Amino acid sequence: MESEQTINLAQVANILRKHVRLISLTTLLVTVLAVVATFWIMTPKYQATTNILVNRRVTATEQGGQLQQVQADVQMISTYKDIITSPTVLEPVSREVRDLPGHPDGLKQALQIENEPNSQVFSVTATATNPQTAAAIANKTAQSFKDKIGKIMRIDNVSIVSPATASGGAVSPKKAINILLGVVAGLLMGMSLAFIREATDRTVTSEKFLTEDLGITSLGILSEIPQEQAQGRRSSESTLTGQTNTQVRRVQRRV
Repeated sequence: MESEQTINLAQVANILRKHVRLISLTTLLVTVLAVVATFWIMTPKYQATTNILVNRRVTATEQGGQLQQVQADVQMISTYKDIITSPTVLEPVSREVRDLPGHPDGLKQALQIENEPNSQVFSVTATATNPQTAAAIANKTAQSFKDKIGKIMRIDNVSIVSPATASGGAVSPKKAINILLGVVAGLLMGMSLAFIREATDRTVTSEKFLTEDLGITSLGILSEIPQEQAQGRRSSESTLTGQTNTQVRRVQRRV
């Protein structure tokens, strides 16, 4: 078992070493394509986040059950997530903010609603191709939710904890990761091409394959002579033949 595994690993290493130029060129090509796509084709995207607190006011008679009320508000976060991405809330946003997809469904895809466990605060994150647009989407969505939620669920205590601000750095594409993926993909592709080329190569490269694998009797080996060396031999043979003929003529004359 160990000897077979060693032979297999050695064969793999030989194949990779034999096609190292193909692997290198493929890796370089795919990496260059990844760099071009990352820096010149993919559109940078920016994110902005605002935090909203929903805390219903309680009367003096409800003070004893305030803890239960807080727990109920936490459980209502899932409902708030559905409301904030509804057309009722997003339609005013799509009318007020420029550079939007232009439809509430497209605007919904640009929003991400999250909250921490056991927290009454949830965040609204907007993604856009412009940092100012992302901040405007997040802020207008939070304000629209604050204006509409009172009529929908009779809640009158919604606070915007922290407004969204335009960020200077893009969240995508991730340049370093994309380039690393290009290198890895190119390397794997080059290795795959090397194995495919080796598997489809039917060229006989050794006498051992003919005698042991095919059972053919070897009668000899014909070595390939480079063209320059062959031409040199021909010229040498011609010169030698000419000298021999000259010597023969001289002998014949003497006789």
